[in-house]
Amino acid sequence: MSTSNSPLIRNLRIGLLAVHVAAGLGLSGLAYPFLGEKGRAGCFRWWSRRLLRILNVKVTRSGDPDAAPRGEPVLVLSNHVSWLDVFVIRSSLECRFVAKSEIRQWPLVGWMVAKQSTVFVQRARRHDTSRVNRALEDALRGGDRMVLFPEGTTTDGTEVKPFHGSLLQPLVHADGYALPVALRYLYPDGRLNDDATYTGDRSLWDSTKLIAAQKEIRVELHVLVPVHAVGRHRRDLAEHCAGAVAGALSLPAPGSRSGTPPRLPADTH
Repeated sequence: MSTSNSPLIRNLRIGLLAVHVAAGLGLSGLAYPFLGEKGRAGCFRWWSRRLLRILNVKVTRSGDPDAAPRGEPVLVLSNHVSWLDVFVIRSSLECRFVAKSEIRQWPLVGWMVAKQSTVFVQRARRHDTSRVNRALEDALRGGDRMVLFPEGTTTDGTEVKPFHGSLLQPLVHADGYALPVALRYLYPDGRLNDDATYTGDRSLWDSTKLIAAQKEIRVELHVLVPVHAVGRHRRDLAEHCAGAVAGALSLPAPGSRSGTPPRLPADTH
């Protein structure tokens, strides 16, 4: 059974997507200055959900996004597969993002993401980590739920790479909770969807065309058990969350041989 639409449907979706992006730019430029923080967050959540509907992306969520205690600093740690990840997560969770600086350069969408008070990381500059850590700790202490893709890159969905712990130090300082989230993209028949990935030499435009050409994209979003950062080293916290994400996706733990079950500490506080 074909998983692709006709070129006509693909082009229609791309056209609708262009209109939706233009509407988002207008909303960000004209309405945002007059909206409070909750109003801007609500607009972006609506915009994310509408984008997924245009592309016929169906999200199935498991787990409780409010499992971490209310009022406590929360850092969401997710594996990274597609440029859709931001909008899939935002459609289900109230949050802000920590993202690589390259996203800021994406045409139009990068500007919109920046309007959501996103914290951008320049990975090529090591000294930038201290600036990001300060901004991240301030946001966490201020009650913002932040989202980080700690693999540092995207994958094709067949593995979870080790989570980098450098940006988890603000969470340790804030005595907050890490909330692991696992993402998986599937074709309607249940096979892993490699057309939804944003890896290798695939450009944003090529990825958009592939996604728009699909009849339906199914996404599993697993919200896992939160982990209290008190008394934990950032590396141990990163290892635990990477193992939890891999386990939820039935993938080997990062750094282990294929088929080796993930090693998880029993104490998740």
